[in-house]
Amino acid sequence: VNTRQHPRGIPPPSGKDWPKEDEENFFLLDPDGKRDVLPQPLRMINKLVMQVFESAVEIIEKREMLREAQKRKVQPIKCFPTGEFQVTERANCLAVSGKYVFVGLPVGLAAFNTCDFEDVCAWDAAQTEICAIHASDLGSECHVLLAVDEMGLAWLFCFHKENFLLIKVLNEVEDISQQSPCVEVVLSRGGDYAGILLQGNTKAWLEIYQLPKDSWLTEMEKNAGAAEELACSERRSSCSSVVGTFLLQELPVSAVQADVKLDPPVLLLTVRPPKPITGTSFKGPLDALKEVDDDSMLGLGYNHLIKDSQWELQEAIFCSTYQEYLEAEGVIKEEIPRYATFHFLLPSRVLMGPEMKVQPDIPVGIGVHWHGNHNFCLYLLNHSLKDKAGSDLKPDVVWPCAAPIACSAVSSCSRYLALAGEDATITIWDKHLGYPLSVTAILEERFIRSIHFL
Repeated sequence: VNTRQHPRGIPPPSGKDWPKEDEENFFLLDPDGKRDVLPQPLRMINKLVMQVFESAVEIIEKREMLREAQKRKVQPIKCFPTGEFQVTERANCLAVSGKYVFVGLPVGLAAFNTCDFEDVCAWDAAQTEICAIHASDLGSECHVLLAVDEMGLAWLFCFHKENFLLIKVLNEVEDISQQSPCVEVVLSRGGDYAGILLQGNTKAWLEIYQLPKDSWLTEMEKNAGAAEELACSERRSSCSSVVGTFLLQELPVSAVQADVKLDPPVLLLTVRPPKPITGTSFKGPLDALKEVDDDSMLGLGYNHLIKDSQWELQEAIFCSTYQEYLEAEGVIKEEIPRYATFHFLLPSRVLMGPEMKVQPDIPVGIGVHWHGNHNFCLYLLNHSLKDKAGSDLKPDVVWPCAAPIACSAVSSCSRYLALAGEDATITIWDKHLGYPLSVTAILEERFIRSIHFL
């Protein structure tokens, strides 16, 4: 039996040999000091390992911060195609109208159905490359197409019952040397009007056409009924073989479609760019006042009484005053513009009078601004033949701006007009009431190339 002879007590400390100095200043000692007594290779390895560890920690922290920032962002919705259709050639341009997609190809046009993504028909009679297409739905399975090829020809088509029908080449002439290429086309919503911008060697002009879509629809329905009757009669007369029946069902329809003759579009307006303002040809103020139709409307500035000598004197004073700036910037000679942007406009108080009878969804005018010009000009589409007989068509409304207009946009309801100047200022106008809603100045030395309503 083991028995304790002494009572329990606290054992004595094991570090009897510790210096009292070290015990008191233990918290002041550098823990890295123990590594300093190690040999040089071991210290270098320890330093490299610590650097690698610290770099790894920094990379992990940066990745965590980026991951957290990415989570806080609004993630875009990824959209995947629900279907695709195969095009035999390179697709230059696309246009959608109704359930059809029209594709411009290097050798013509092709139409695809969006329901089954199958090709419907193709047009390659002219073997020309189509570079731009505009399409509009006319109703009754009829669509109007306006296409521009590589030579600048504007082709007007009607697409009905899955068949292309060429109506007219708008700028085709007998002498190809006199042909003016088309550089811009616009088709109004609903297919009531079409506009093309043509450029000659030294001039440019805008042609506006009215499309007789009502007569087109009537003619198409009439010929479609005749084609069905012809196909039925052929089927009744030849029921001997399956192959013969298939051919007789399909071929007469194409033959009748090829024989359809639709009314050509009607040229309504020819708009030319404004000429530079020169000296007056009036002998007195009375002659100038006679040329002003309405004193409540701003014009293009042609009806003035400033003589050529006064223009020359003013130019000489200006050049002598700002000679150093003109030498640095270079003198820019004023030229007649050769490019324009135009829009079809729905009825508004600015364009129509109180006695005009119009439909709310059919355009009544166009808005045009030429490159480098300060004025946005509005033209009515109901000009009489007498007005067309003149050499230059005058605008019905002139919308002046402080700086040359760089680009413009019209809202889908045609009420709001956005004008961007070359001074990087965007002005939103209420076209119905005729006053500006907002003016926004972009940063300096910025040039606005396009503007759109969302």
